[in-house]
Amino acid sequence: MPKFAANLHYLFSEVPFLDRFEAAASAGFKAVEFQIPYDFPPDELATRLRETGLQMVLLDTPPGDWDGGERGLAVVPGREADFRHGVAAAIDYARALDCALIHVVAGCVPDGVTRGEAEAVYKTNLVHAAEACRAADITVVIEPINGALGMVDGRPTYTTEGMPG
Repeated sequence: MPKFAANLHYLFSEVPFLDRFEAAASAGFKAVEFQIPYDFPPDELATRLRETGLQMVLLDTPPGDWDGGERGLAVVPGREADFRHGVAAAIDYARALDCALIHVVAGCVPDGVTRGEAEAVYKTNLVHAAEACRAADITVVIEPINGALGMVDGRPTYTTEGMPG
């Protein structure tokens, strides 16, 4: 029997984020994930999980400056310290939320950086994340994403069709 988790980043968006836990539980979900918990104190999120009986199954490392176009820091040369700080924050949240999986968000290869340079930084950062998470008994996961940009309803999207770079 498949098990499904509600992604609160996208589902139940008709209600404020903190109310999405109750919406997911009311819809019959037993587990949730959301990419970016960092806008809320971990104790508030833990309370929502506890009150609704939901299990947190996955969260992402911080994406960097989302509004500035960053979609993760793991492949970005020169941002290694920021990435490591983000891994530590993700571990803190995962511990507080009793979450066993952290998705290391790769990000996009910046202009002027070769794919080879980005890959080398990515490998180094993945090793760091894996070692830090292993010490916390947390599993690191990665997500292969299509590098092409798709369109949905006439707007570019990265989640359903791909993420350029």
